[in-house]
Amino acid sequence: MTRNDPPDHESAPDAPKRRGIFRRTMLIVALLLVVLVVYLFLWPAPIDPAAYDPPPHLRLEGPLAVNTRLQDAEIVGVGMFPGPEDVAVDAEGRIYGGTVDGRIVRLGVDGTAETFATTGGRPLGLHFAADGALIVCDADRGLLSVDASGNVTLLTDASEGGRFGFTNDLDIASDGRIYFSDASTKFGKDEYMFDLLEARPYGRLLRYDPATQKTETLLSELYFANGVALSQDEDFVLVVETYRFRIRRYWLKGPRAGTADVFVDNTPGYPDGMAADRHGTFWVAIFTLRNPTADRLASSPFWKGVVAKLPEFVAPQPQPYGLVVALNERGEYIDSLHDPTGERLWEVTSVEPHDDTLYLGSLHNDRVGVYRLESGAAETAATITTP
Repeated sequence: MTRNDPPDHESAPDAPKRRGIFRRTMLIVALLLVVLVVYLFLWPAPIDPAAYDPPPHLRLEGPLAVNTRLQDAEIVGVGMFPGPEDVAVDAEGRIYGGTVDGRIVRLGVDGTAETFATTGGRPLGLHFAADGALIVCDADRGLLSVDASGNVTLLTDASEGGRFGFTNDLDIASDGRIYFSDASTKFGKDEYMFDLLEARPYGRLLRYDPATQKTETLLSELYFANGVALSQDEDFVLVVETYRFRIRRYWLKGPRAGTADVFVDNTPGYPDGMAADRHGTFWVAIFTLRNPTADRLASSPFWKGVVAKLPEFVAPQPQPYGLVVALNERGEYIDSLHDPTGERLWEVTSVEPHDDTLYLGSLHNDRVGVYRLESGAAETAATITTP
């Protein structure tokens, strides 16, 4: 080697050491890859997935045609409601929303917020009873009643079918009986993706009678039982099956009392909370539109088991889209409100009609949407077709 030749790094004294470090690093990487492959493809999955073939996507046309009306909603309580999955409005116009830290926050008409009550769990569905009590579906604790002073009382946490696993949404009949859903008896609030991937029916529709303090199961084997709403004449009650894109009807009166059928099949996305205006219209919150990747995955138990072992951020993510739809009592779509960008309102999980206004909650937002309904909203149903 001459004085001007570049140094021979391979012959440098520390070259064997560097090569040794490189080989050890590659060996560790290879071992980690083997462990990852064994874990993903050979290790037992935390779920027992079943195959499911989703129906064709519903066309967004007619009353479901894409619009931007939801972008006109007023946004209130920003930063004051961490995760208001459902909202309720009292006679004074104050807005209530449950939060991820177990509180029920009340927003006054002057825009000030306060903690109205603390449930000790995760409050989801909210609805005022005739006596002024706020009835709460708490995912962890069960069905609760909160009085005007914020005192919390447990009404029920079990039925003849066992303890509730995921108390979700409710409606209250004129006789005081409470109809509510238990989303899943197997998976809790932090495992709702497991329920989706497993695709087995663990949900229930229940009824609680305050007069007798009795809880009974009306329907079982539902696919993630969610929103609940009574008809105008209270002759039937509806319950959403989020993971089947449908709404079931349970008859309370007439010759079909005690039987159930499908009220709406193949919703335009994942239906969530639902409420009735008691004038013949049901408003349904659509959490997000259908996901093609999730649809393809649904028919493969093996790949669903693999996905269940991955971190949540790797799973198919919901499209940021705001959507609520309106149905009449014949199960026909009559109106819809969209925010296609999802910039103002997205992942809407509840819609509460109050007078001429819709109040919109969301599981992952920090705000409540307030949408003033136009006079003369769509009243005529149109036929919706599938591809």
